[in-house]
Amino acid sequence: MVRLYLLLFVLIVAVTVETGAETEGKRKELSSLRKTVRDFSSIDTNYIEPQHYNFTVMGQTTATYEIYTLKSSTGQTVTLAPDVIMKVGPFFGWRWFFLGYTFDLRNISFGGKKQKRELDFSIYSSKIGIDLFYRRTGSDYKIRDVWMGDDVDVTRLEGVPFDGVSVGISGFDIYYIFNHRRFSYPAAFSQSTCQKRSCGSVIAGVGYTKNSLELDYTKLQKAVERNCEPNTVKIDSGLMFNSVDYYDVNVSCGYAYNWVFAKNWLFCASGAVAFAYKHSDGDMNEKKDFNFSFDNVNIDGIGRFGLVYNNTRWYAGASAIIRSYNYRKSRFSANNTFGSLNVYLGYNFGKKKRYKNK
Repeated sequence: MVRLYLLLFVLIVAVTVETGAETEGKRKELSSLRKTVRDFSSIDTNYIEPQHYNFTVMGQTTATYEIYTLKSSTGQTVTLAPDVIMKVGPFFGWRWFFLGYTFDLRNISFGGKKQKRELDFSIYSSKIGIDLFYRRTGSDYKIRDVWMGDDVDVTRLEGVPFDGVSVGISGFDIYYIFNHRRFSYPAAFSQSTCQKRSCGSVIAGVGYTKNSLELDYTKLQKAVERNCEPNTVKIDSGLMFNSVDYYDVNVSCGYAYNWVFAKNWLFCASGAVAFAYKHSDGDMNEKKDFNFSFDNVNIDGIGRFGLVYNNTRWYAGASAIIRSYNYRKSRFSANNTFGSLNVYLGYNFGKKKRYKNK
């Protein structure tokens, strides 16, 4: 019996020691995870003032714009764009999480025109930025500019509504900020920090994008015949397609600079060039070739601009993001440029413990 008790005692001690070792191992893992998370927000406080508050509320007005240009191999060009759309809505934030919704009363659908669908979502830490975007156009495009030949009068065609096109784009960009301890993207675009001294940084990233284009070329031909002189002009065969999807994987590099021109004021300008490799599916009668070719490499671009006033409690400003995507094949080329302008006013509250006495 004594031996049995002794055996049980030894087992209990062994389990306790093993459990303690496992607990210590878990503590080390949690400590390593916390360190990694903190490292994502690591900053030099001589250049950047961290966020003092846990919560924020904000009102924002957003203007979105898009322009699509199609060009055939013979030079015929059609530029399409909807009217600028204005949206308004409230936002609420808690630390890294920021949720909100903007709505446009003009585009509430009651079974009439196809409604636009747009989603733009960005996450900015000191080191890494992530952009997600999803857009599907409505049916409210207008013909903004046309060239059908030197001897063709297209004056009456400009500004004509055209519902024969549908455009979609979705994808993501991930980029790394090299000088992340001294340069703050969040100060310019998410108002979660304040840039105290002017500073810039090289940025680099990768991304993926899918573009879809549907064109009713018979409607385009009829619009040309009704509004052009002479009315016998024919659109080029390069523009006679129903749909095409093209996909690209890109590598980008650029530079961003935060200019602190007065106390609590900041102006940010950022630009990046992306080298994108594209391939397509559709009814373009193009020869499909999935082997690498420099003919499938195009140059895209993205620009970001921001003007901010932020005294840590109140903040206000404007920001703009503009993207441009290019696609070229032997029969036709396309350029899709879209962007948004945000004007906002916000208030931070719920001071963090370490700032309560400041």
